[in-house]
Amino acid sequence: MLTAIVGINWGDEGKGRMVDLLSESQDIVVRYQGGNNAGHTVVNDTGEYILNLLPSGILRSNITCVMGNGMAIDLAHLDGEISRLREKGITINPDNLKISDRAIITMPYHVRLDCLEEDRLAGEKYGSTRRGIAPVYGDKYLKKAIRMGELLDLESIARRLKGIVEYKTLTIENVYNSDPVSYDEMLNYLKKYAAIFSDYICDVGLYLTDAIKKDKKIMFEAQLGALRDIDFGIYPYTSSSSTLAAYAPIGAGIPGKKLDRIIGIMKAYSSCVGEGPFTTEMFGEEAEMLRGVGKEIGAATKRPRRVGAFDAVASRYGVLVQGADELALTKLDILSYMEKIPICTGYEVDGEIIRDFPIGARLSRAKPVYEYMPGWKCDISGCRTKESLPKAALDYILYLESLVDCPITYVSVGPERDAYILMK
Repeated sequence: MLTAIVGINWGDEGKGRMVDLLSESQDIVVRYQGGNNAGHTVVNDTGEYILNLLPSGILRSNITCVMGNGMAIDLAHLDGEISRLREKGITINPDNLKISDRAIITMPYHVRLDCLEEDRLAGEKYGSTRRGIAPVYGDKYLKKAIRMGELLDLESIARRLKGIVEYKTLTIENVYNSDPVSYDEMLNYLKKYAAIFSDYICDVGLYLTDAIKKDKKIMFEAQLGALRDIDFGIYPYTSSSSTLAAYAPIGAGIPGKKLDRIIGIMKAYSSCVGEGPFTTEMFGEEAEMLRGVGKEIGAATKRPRRVGAFDAVASRYGVLVQGADELALTKLDILSYMEKIPICTGYEVDGEIIRDFPIGARLSRAKPVYEYMPGWKCDISGCRTKESLPKAALDYILYLESLVDCPITYVSVGPERDAYILMK
């Protein structure tokens, strides 16, 4: 059984929380794209954990985790993330963590370039996390990236690194008028982390293919959401990789395999970190209240998230491009303070009401069309069955389900591992 857990919206939907919950019945959890530019927050009986690169399954001792070829890996960040988890008693070794030899490495000069370009763009910036993601994926397609497998052959990498450093220095000196890249520093950086990670690096495609032959259950974990996908998101305010379920087998190292189940994660309201059009965005006191109750701070960036009403137009589009079979609705409990709950059921664009998600300038001009449902005004964090939910909360769930045309199977009513309701 091959299952993907993916975001329906802009990211920050609670994927890590759901991967942690659903991985109990899995054998392997694979992260298949992205880098340390977003985070998954997981709360379980041992504490709260923020993961940027490691799959959320790493918190379960019975799970083997895989970092796939579609990822961009910041070696220093990964080393620090592993160290922090070990300090909390989490076991991480080459038996339960395997890193693809084809995954690309986010180098220090990628981070520099990311920061320099965002500074140059100033008021026109894309909202980058300044962690080198766009530059490293750009290098991947320019054939100038360094892959994890090259850490196993330092003599070869030393030769290739010279040309890459020369190329980067030309850009940094002549475009940004900044200091050159040091070849020696970059080579020593790679040598340092080769010594740390060499035993973790392998052909994960062979590992996963063998696991499938043995009928192992594999879960694929995405970063961010459908609206940050490089092709189908709110371009150019997107990530630089594919956040879609369809990319999971490719980014994991088994491109010839097909998914059996796609679970989309969708928040009970809207939130996002970064720039770009966000049609239902709230401002002022209304936004501060929702942001505060929902604790909407970016797990990776620590930036306050933009917040807004549930967006049925964007969510229905996310369900479509993700190919979701079912949904998990998260953070329903956060809305318990509201007297009435807004839902965006359409967009007004140039005087026309539309229900399909637009792109580009039309999306930027879109204005939300709202309906309102009564709130339930009581604490639902202790509910564990749909029968125990207030009627208004159940009506809200069922209406969202009808708007996005996909069954809601799970409803999260708190951050804890057991704080959820199985709907079907």
